[in-house]
Amino acid sequence: MENNEQIERFFDQMKKQDEQLDIPVFPEVKTRKFGFWIPAGIAASMVFAFLFIQKPEPIKPASPEVVIITLQQDGNHNQHFTIEERTFLDTWESPTASLLTEY
Repeated sequence: MENNEQIERFFDQMKKQDEQLDIPVFPEVKTRKFGFWIPAGIAASMVFAFLFIQKPEPIKPASPEVVIITLQQDGNHNQHFTIEERTFLDTWESPTASLLTEY
C-alpha cells in the first residue's frame, strides 16, 4: 500500500513538472495538391494516343522473285514440266557453303 502511494506521488510530481514545460508552436506544413493534374494528364495522353494510332494495313503477299522450272519423269516414263514461283526467303543458301566443297 505504501509503495503504491509513493508511485502515485511520483507520477503526480511528474505531471506538475510537465504542465510547466513550454511547448513550441510547430509551423503548419503546406502540402502540394496535384490530385487533379495527374488523372487529367493521363486522360490527355490516352486521347492523343488514340488519335495517332492508325489501323494496321494488311500485309500484301510477296511477289514471286524466283521461277524454278523442273523436268520430272513419272512411272510411265512420261516427262512433265513443273513451274514453281518462290521468293528469296523460301530458299536460302549459306554464304560459306562453298567452303565445304572447295577446301
